[in-house]
Amino acid sequence: MILAAGLGTRMRPLTDHTPKPLLRAGGKALIDYHIEKLAAAGVSDIVVNCSWLADQLDAYLAGVGRRLGLVIKVSREQTPLETAGGVVQALPLLCDGNFNDEPFLLINGDIWTDFDFATLIAKRPDAAHLVMIKNPDHNPLGDFGLSASGLVTEKTVVGDEASYTFSGISVWRPSVFSDFSAGKRALKPVMQTAMARAAVSGDLYEGNWWDIGTPERLAALDVYLKAQAGS
Repeated sequence: MILAAGLGTRMRPLTDHTPKPLLRAGGKALIDYHIEKLAAAGVSDIVVNCSWLADQLDAYLAGVGRRLGLVIKVSREQTPLETAGGVVQALPLLCDGNFNDEPFLLINGDIWTDFDFATLIAKRPDAAHLVMIKNPDHNPLGDFGLSASGLVTEKTVVGDEASYTFSGISVWRPSVFSDFSAGKRALKPVMQTAMARAAVSGDLYEGNWWDIGTPERLAALDVYLKAQAGS
C-alpha cells in the first residue's frame, strides 16, 4: 500500500491543482518511482489511498496499471484519515475481500529512495518491521530506538540502543489493524503499542532517502535525479 491521501499543504502552491504524488522530479511523477520499484520487486497488486484531487490520481494510476500490467486499487477517503485510519479503510482491498494475515508493505508516498523493496517481501514480523534511517537534518533527535538485536523500541537511548528516524517504509500484519473502528487514526500510537510487546523489528538503511516535504526539497531531488541520469 502506498500512502497518498495527504493534502500536500506544505507543498502549496504546487499542490493547488496537482495531487502531491503526481508532482514531478527527474522527469517522473513521484509515485512512479515507488510503483516501478514495487513492480521490479515482483509486487503485482498495489493499493493507493487518495483524497485531495482524487480523480486526477485515480485516472493516472489506471494508466500506470495498464502500462505495467499491475492491479492498482484506489481507496478514496472523503477527508484524510491519517495513516492508520487509511489502512483500516483499505483492509478489504489489501486482503482481497477475504481476511488473512499475510503481511503487506506500507510505503509513504512523499519520500524518494533507492531502497530495494524486494528485501522486504519475505519479512514475516510479529506485528511490524520498520526500515530506519540515520536522523536527517529536519529530524535530528530521531523517532525510535533500534537495538542491536533488531527490535524497534520507544526512543530511550540506553545500552545497545541508538535513536533513528522511521523512513516511511514498513511491513505490517493486517491483524494489527483489524479490530480498529473506521475513522481518523494516527500510526505512531499503533506502533508504540506493538513496541510495548516487543513485536516490532527493524533494520537500518544507509542508502539514499529523501523526505519530499517542501517545494525546496522537491527541487533539490529534481536536481539530484537529473545529475544521476546524466552521469
